[in-house]
Amino acid sequence: MIDVLLTGGIGSGKSTVARFFEILGTPVYYADKEANWLIENQPQIVTEITALFGEEAYENGQYNRAYIAARVFEDTALLKKLNGIVHPQVGAHYEKWKETQKGHCYIIKEAALVSKSTAFDRCIFVYASKEERIRRVLQRDPLRSQTAVENIMDKQLTAEGFRKFADFEIENEHELLIPQILKIDEVLKFNA
Repeated sequence: MIDVLLTGGIGSGKSTVARFFEILGTPVYYADKEANWLIENQPQIVTEITALFGEEAYENGQYNRAYIAARVFEDTALLKKLNGIVHPQVGAHYEKWKETQKGHCYIIKEAALVSKSTAFDRCIFVYASKEERIRRVLQRDPLRSQTAVENIMDKQLTAEGFRKFADFEIENEHELLIPQILKIDEVLKFNA
């Protein structure tokens, strides 16, 4: 079974691409969605985040996303500590999920974060221009400002940075998605 990372910056269309792979029968692990669930439901994470940020981190048992975001996007050391709490737990959760996916040619982990320490067999990078990505994010989340979106982008890899890890690239602005996805699906199944 081939372990595939599907990645790209905010607004690139990773989730849309992932849903097409799901239609083809490929299991997809959505790292951000699972991280959000773990942040609210995994006792160790709740305890550690509360210790780091104080009682304001959770309001009525709900993760106070706005409070945390305001704190970490102005303090990269604090963001690193938060990631140090959440990412290992997401990684362990993914490994457990992966064990339940035996019998598939390949599986996909959809995640915006990629580094040299990220373990995967193949990487698919979803690309769209910065302007298009900003437009998409503001359209789906009108409460965000352009400055907030650009701040997130500044903390993510550049297109060139993502390309260093990529075995495949999906252009998601001017090209049709389905032919690109079908071609990658064929290559992955052939090499499984």
